[in-house]
Amino acid sequence: MKFIMLYKKIKGRGAQINPANRFEQLHVDYDETELSELTDAELKEEKAETVFLKDYSKTIISINNSYDIGFEYSINPYRGCEHGCVYCYARPSHEYLGFSSGIDFETKIMVKEDAPKLLEETFKKKSYKPDLIVLSGNTDCYQPVERKLKLTRGILEVCLKHRNPVAIITKNALIRRDIDLLKELAAHNLTSVTISITSLNKDLIRKMEPRTSTPELRLKTIEELANNNIPVGVNVAPIIPGLTDEEIPAILNEAASRGAQHAGHIILRLPYANKDLFIDWLKREFPDRAGKVLNRIKELRGGKLNNSEWGKRFTGEGEIADAINNLFKLSCKKYGLNKKSFNFSNSLFRREISDQFEIFT
Repeated sequence: MKFIMLYKKIKGRGAQINPANRFEQLHVDYDETELSELTDAELKEEKAETVFLKDYSKTIISINNSYDIGFEYSINPYRGCEHGCVYCYARPSHEYLGFSSGIDFETKIMVKEDAPKLLEETFKKKSYKPDLIVLSGNTDCYQPVERKLKLTRGILEVCLKHRNPVAIITKNALIRRDIDLLKELAAHNLTSVTISITSLNKDLIRKMEPRTSTPELRLKTIEELANNNIPVGVNVAPIIPGLTDEEIPAILNEAASRGAQHAGHIILRLPYANKDLFIDWLKREFPDRAGKVLNRIKELRGGKLNNSEWGKRFTGEGEIADAINNLFKLSCKKYGLNKKSFNFSNSLFRREISDQFEIFT
């Protein structure tokens, strides 16, 4: 299917199209003739307002059974994400809700208002086995609306109350708001934070991740977390061959110099409608490099733009993938990252907490 952009530019959004939902039979498309009839006023820069919808989920913990992901439990207080990262692997999950992976993913955000309450109810069940919970396995738990709704903060409060370990992955400096809780969790060996940094080029980030924190602010966040004795690391993700892979050493160097202790990386993958969104973005923003980037992705994905096979989906395979993975490993060694493992404690978990006991803890 051919996708046509209705406007010259949708301000502040990574995606500029709404690809067809693969689960829906009806999709209205436009051709060049129809678009040529639009007036200049109709083709001006437009804004797409965000709509927040209540998510009525009755459970809050998602269980992962993928062996190449290092955790079993995750929580996503929001479905959809205003950050608008054009490459985001979570985009296709919005199609399960009847939305598109494109503009819909960035502008129709499902909010789990009862997330902290549901988590506390889960902790009190005898069937719950205390283990590490990751925020977020899918969409960013510190996306802009968290500033007002404070659902992630509420989840951290519940984890601290019950002494359940929780790890956080985010690219938003808003996490600094919750340093008070993270310090307490860290004192009990119950938390670590990973800050994702795709590039140090702020102009590229504004085009590719329009509503995220700037690279410098993310580095300052790493520094502030480290200064408060909160275990922190960096995730170089996704690495885009031919566009950001050369920045791996610089990102790891900067993160380590700010106090990062561990590092991870993921090579770009483009499942389902992600490929349409990324190709549209790449040809629009980097027309001179689009062919090179797409060819390199295909080279490490067996001639395709995606390979969902466990054990290969994050690292790719082939010469280009090997070069990227080796550069990452050598850079980590050079800058002193991943020298020691971090083990969370499950032994402090408290299922029931009396009011009297809470006063003295």
